[in-house]
Amino acid sequence: MHKKIRIAMVTAHPPSKSSLNEYAYHFVRFLRQKPEVSELFLLVDHLPEGETYADVEDSSIEGVPVKTIPCWEFNSLQNPISILKQVREVNPDIVLFNIQFASFGDKKIAATLGLLTPMLLKMAGFKSVVLLHNIMETVDLKSAGFNQSPIVEKIIRLAGTITTRFILMADMVALTIPKYVEILEKKYGTPNIVLAPHGSFDDSVDMPSFDLPDGPMQIMTFGKFGTYKKVEPLVEAFEMLAENGRSPLELVIAGSNSPNAPEYLETVEQIYTHVPNIRFTGYVAEEDVPRIFSEAAVVVFPYTSTTGSSGVLHQAGDYGKPAVLPNIGDFAEVIKEEGYDGEFFEPNNPESLAGAIARIIDNHEHRQELGMKNFLASKGLPISDVVDWYLLHMMTLITN
Repeated sequence: MHKKIRIAMVTAHPPSKSSLNEYAYHFVRFLRQKPEVSELFLLVDHLPEGETYADVEDSSIEGVPVKTIPCWEFNSLQNPISILKQVREVNPDIVLFNIQFASFGDKKIAATLGLLTPMLLKMAGFKSVVLLHNIMETVDLKSAGFNQSPIVEKIIRLAGTITTRFILMADMVALTIPKYVEILEKKYGTPNIVLAPHGSFDDSVDMPSFDLPDGPMQIMTFGKFGTYKKVEPLVEAFEMLAENGRSPLELVIAGSNSPNAPEYLETVEQIYTHVPNIRFTGYVAEEDVPRIFSEAAVVVFPYTSTTGSSGVLHQAGDYGKPAVLPNIGDFAEVIKEEGYDGEFFEPNNPESLAGAIARIIDNHEHRQELGMKNFLASKGLPISDVVDWYLLHMMTLITN
């Protein structure tokens, strides 16, 4: 066995509400249990005043201590320098980035500068691995909040290509979707691009209950909304379903605004005050996630485009829930590769969405069959095994 490894991880992590915080929560939960790890440093974003990272460690889990160091901030131009400073202070064997293209900001310069950090660490002599959850080549810029002219879009695409080349200066860049690997290998031709499994968040093998709680049947959506995740078609589809004489229904919109779309859900709530039985939960704390999923009859993905493998889809599988998915992009890739299934709808089409939901909630056996299929798919590769995969690659990098 090689020597134990000291890891610094650049990521968002609960209670931060920044993107990929939940993936980090589960990844760190298992990473700190691995005997190969001697020290773990989380280089996280600063929280709003009054919030702390005091509860990052789960005292019920044995493992190495986690030192949480807030050292970067969304939309700050200083992020590369401040992260490099902290990396130098902790001097890890390797740095792992858990990021996507908008992790460091929704302003172009700040976002780009943050993504240059792996290159900066390389120049400073540190080994790094980047888990990149999306790529610019497949992002629908208009749906993602960059509603610009064609000329501006071309400029952004060019900047994305240049930024990707800098990201690829890391020792390894891991992507969770085969199509992404194919695109980057063909375009950039670098040998350090690898396909990494996403993994399921729940490591238990207990069969979930497919029975629903008493009360209205819950149609649930979960995430950070406002850019390519739009709930208006879902609300309109819910109205159609509720008007058709079914037993009582409830629409649960669980989650918060995307950092790129502040006040989005508050605006939606005001627009649809006339629609009964809609519940906006706001941010869902990690300890409340099992309840939110367990109470749902179906999990809906009201997306206009996709930007990578969906952690929420994996969670739906963990809890044995059927999914209603847009007939686009990366979801088809995930379903094909990992064995998930669901009913499909055309994006931005409330009638199509209502039909897809109805095919599940009106057929108890079909709902259970889809839930069981997604549960089995989620058990195919638990995130604990994914962590082992990363450790194996990191050990190889630091010993070469």
